[in-house]
Amino acid sequence: MSRVVLITGGTRGIGASIALTFQEKGYTVVANYAHNDAAAQEFNKKTGIAVHKWDVSNFDETHTAIEKIIAEHGSIDVLVNNAGITRDSMMHKMSPENWSSVINTNLTSCFNVSKAVLNSMRENKFGRIINISSINAEAGQLGQTNYSAAKSGMMGFTKALARETARKGITVNVVAPGYIHTEMTAAVPEKVMDNIVAQIPVGRLGEPEEIARCVLFLADDNAGFITGETLSVNGGHHM
Repeated sequence: MSRVVLITGGTRGIGASIALTFQEKGYTVVANYAHNDAAAQEFNKKTGIAVHKWDVSNFDETHTAIEKIIAEHGSIDVLVNNAGITRDSMMHKMSPENWSSVINTNLTSCFNVSKAVLNSMRENKFGRIINISSINAEAGQLGQTNYSAAKSGMMGFTKALARETARKGITVNVVAPGYIHTEMTAAVPEKVMDNIVAQIPVGRLGEPEEIARCVLFLADDNAGFITGETLSVNGGHHM
């Protein structure tokens, strides 16, 4: 029986690439999404990957959804906490709503979803939790105090949970992408993006598949001696 992987924010961008990479390797893949029904249904139709809609920042919704997924598939062996949003503005202009929405969607969701799968992983004495952070957690970024705080918080969360779960066969790690070729970066003005690329030693943006391969590596049954770590994948942009 194949391992079951749940990817939050798994129908678009980096999340979709992660989902497809796991599917190609024979995993049973379940993808969560929150808003874009049309994109999610198109993704399901194109790939056959099961999609489930709920708000990962909502504790009760998350537990109800994951109970259904575990009942259907028997377990969730691998969790990829990928769901995230941005609400950028300089700190002196940032609204409390934009602070809270980013913290809740990007960081509180890690607690909600990880807690919902944890008992099953503990019972099975196996689990892989991979949290998708960001170069901006490590280096900071103008206009992203909320995003950088949430993504940095994921790193501390990862280290603490890794210590709690290590004896149960559960590893918890972070992948921290740099600037990746996605819809989000495509929306950045060309002049701004050219300036960013000029600062990346390899001279280009990363591809979503390059992040997906790192996640797949950390999820492998044979990666059990790696836990509490951050794998930075940014082309040398931040070392």
